[in-house]
Amino acid sequence: MRTMLIFRQLFDPQSSTYTYLLGDGRSREAVLIDPVFEQVGRDAALASELDLKLVATLETHVHADHVTGAWLLKRRLGSATLLSAAGGAEGGDRYLAHGDRVKFGARYLETRATPGHTLGCVTYVLDDESMAFTGDCLLIRGSGRTDFQQGDPRAMYRSVRSQILTLPPACLLYPAHDYRGLTVTSVAEERRFNPRLGGDIGESDFVGYMSNLGLTHPKLIDIAVPANLRCGRPEKDAALPEEPGWAPLTFTFAGIWEIQPDALEEHAADIQIVDVREPDEYHGSLGRIHDARLIPLGTLAERAGELERNRPVVAVCRSGARSAQASVLLQRAGFNNVANLAGGMLRWRAEGHPVDGGQA
Repeated sequence: MRTMLIFRQLFDPQSSTYTYLLGDGRSREAVLIDPVFEQVGRDAALASELDLKLVATLETHVHADHVTGAWLLKRRLGSATLLSAAGGAEGGDRYLAHGDRVKFGARYLETRATPGHTLGCVTYVLDDESMAFTGDCLLIRGSGRTDFQQGDPRAMYRSVRSQILTLPPACLLYPAHDYRGLTVTSVAEERRFNPRLGGDIGESDFVGYMSNLGLTHPKLIDIAVPANLRCGRPEKDAALPEEPGWAPLTFTFAGIWEIQPDALEEHAADIQIVDVREPDEYHGSLGRIHDARLIPLGTLAERAGELERNRPVVAVCRSGARSAQASVLLQRAGFNNVANLAGGMLRWRAEGHPVDGGQA
């Protein structure tokens, strides 16, 4: 009799990435598939709350749209880093080939090589074939792209048809991404309804389809791919930052803390909010956060002394880019409790948080 499986599906809204936690109910050993760097705090907290010991992180491939949390989780929890031998990444603790098993307690995942999106893509199949984790190879009613990182539409077609759609019809399929809010599918559904790979679609049909998508490259590809080829290790192997206690924050691969709009509104009374936009923007159509102090980015270094050093500081701009730079400047100026507002005023307004001024 198999021990109970603990299973959680987690989501990163910035990259639309799904992370999967699987644990053995008796031994409490667990694995985490496709962790995201900025979500390491969340994932570690969940494992702790569920009384799970994270023994390994698994990658379905070298991602181009986010940085893996494997290195950071290894530093924090001691988990081993596992990934495909064909992916070309360095710094892994175990390199997997087709047919290799990854054990957690009495349960295991079988590795199936499914190249096509990248050369090193793999699918992880649960021991009883009730679940499979397909990475970017097979998506819900779609597939991953094949136009970079040694992508090959013919290889993808053969991978899906021979390694995934041959699983039992009731096997649930969990992808690494979804951009429409869909969470799970099944082998039977994809055999019947996938417009790229299901039904009687042939290899030449699929190749023609994929060769004419005309997609732009992922925004973070120049950052994510080199970092993921190091298993998420920063170029400078810095010490782990201490978790701030003044608000719930996330640590980004860029080395700065971010605060979400909900958290800033909740803790605003205890925080110095510094708006680093130009005056015309501060008084412009997006409005401003109540009690936010205007200090344009170009003057921040010389005016940092106007801020109290014993109170946390949150930097704000239009989109979060200039305020990220402001966070770095303030850290260099000796401020220890600094965070960047994720998404800036664009996200603040879009989520319906209160503003002074601005246009409806």
